[in-house]
Formats: sequence, structure tokens, C-alpha cells
Amino acid sequence: MASDKSANRVTFPGSMGQELRGDLHLPAGEPRAFAIVAHCFTCSKDSHAASRISAALTGAGFAVLRFDFTGLGASDGDFADTTFGSNIEDLEAAAAWLADNYEGPQLLVGHSLGGAAAMPPVADLNQCGLWRPSALRHRPITSCT
Repeated sequence: MASDKSANRVTFPGSMGQELRGDLHLPAGEPRAFAIVAHCFTCSKDSHAASRISAALTGAGFAVLRFDFTGLGASDGDFADTTFGSNIEDLEAAAAWLADNYEGPQLLVGHSLGGAAAMPPVADLNQCGLWRPSALRHRPITSCT
């Protein structure tokens, strides 16, 4: 599992101006690509699914950012004030932070609500794929393109 000890803690502004918190996991060597893992409804970046998916991707050579949506987990804000649209905008803010500080994501992975929230941004991100584990029955990723 991707442990917090190996993660670089990051913060960036979310859709509602609140500070979002995340963990950036870097592989041992040069990353083959950058990915974002979006957690499920009312979960957090530390859920079993998000942690295990991040660990598997990092083990496969991906750099992975997993973060908490506004009002959930370690992120600031009030969850009651959020909407599906603000979740999408939080995910877009995470992608912008990753692009500004490292490289734009080539892969968005969403678990449950995170998968739904990842669908609109994937159309706007250049050379980015979407992987929804529940839809693919956990088939392994063989390519980031």
C-alpha cells in the first residue's frame, strides 16, 4: 500500500478557494507518466481503494497524486457546500497543480464518484486516459497512452 511515509505532502487551492491536501507518490526511477487518483463519495485519499490503486501504479512506474476533495479528509472546506461540479473543478485544480509543478497527468483514475468526476476533465487534458477500476474489473494497465 502507498504509505504516507513515502509520500510528498502537497497543497493547492481548490475550486472554492479552500486548501486541498494530497500525497504525491514518486516511483523509484523516472516516472513513465503522471496520474491522479480521485477517491469515492465521502471517502478520502487514504481509503483502501485509493491507497491500493496508488501503490500499484507507483509500483508500475507512475507518479501518482491522490488528494482529498473539498471538505473531505485533510482538505479544508465544508463538504455540505460542495457539488458534483465543484468536485470536477477540484480534480481540474489537481491536474493544473501537477502540470505547473511536474508534468500534466496522462492518466486519471477514479473510484466510484471519483470516476464520474474524472470523465469531464479527461476530455480537456491533452493525451490523458481514464481508468475506472470498477468498470474494468481491475484489469492491469499496460500502457499510459
